[in-house]
Amino acid sequence: MTARITFVLVAGMMLVQAIILHLLGRGWICSCGTVRLWIGDIHSSELSQQILDLYAPSHVIHGIIFYGVLHLLLPRLPVRARLLIAVGIEIVWEIAENSPVVIEAYRKQALAAGYVGDSILNSLMDTVSMITGFLLARMLPWQVTVGLALLAEVVVGALVHDNLTLNILNFIHRFPAIEAWQRRV
Repeated sequence: MTARITFVLVAGMMLVQAIILHLLGRGWICSCGTVRLWIGDIHSSELSQQILDLYAPSHVIHGIIFYGVLHLLLPRLPVRARLLIAVGIEIVWEIAENSPVVIEAYRKQALAAGYVGDSILNSLMDTVSMITGFLLARMLPWQVTVGLALLAEVVVGALVHDNLTLNILNFIHRFPAIEAWQRRV
């Protein structure tokens, strides 16, 4: 499979992602009517609505994890095929994450009480962030990649009291001590 075919397939998958999110009622951009490159305020109503936000590093980590797991499980499968699988997994997550059931589950978390789901732009950029993580994991030594993922978790956790690990923990089971710590941000 050539790089061009891979690009076309990824673009097609992301087009399907955008269409499904639109059918789910997601807005294309922030309901505020503006498009910003970055939103860094964890309490902003524009979080998950703009191009990049504080959760972009979590999606980069998704890519790192997907690369590692697929490399271990399917070592003979060409890397471009593994990338397509990773993109598919991320897109399924992005669609699920923006379903009413998951949005409501997130709202039960301390930092996500006002969560309304992602804009389509933000969701697509989450997928691009995952692809970035996948490619970083492909290009860098595994020790550097793991170090970057851990650094991202620690920095984001320290700055905003949330990260991929805490998000997963709180999604599976609410921990009062974690929620109390998160409310202090």
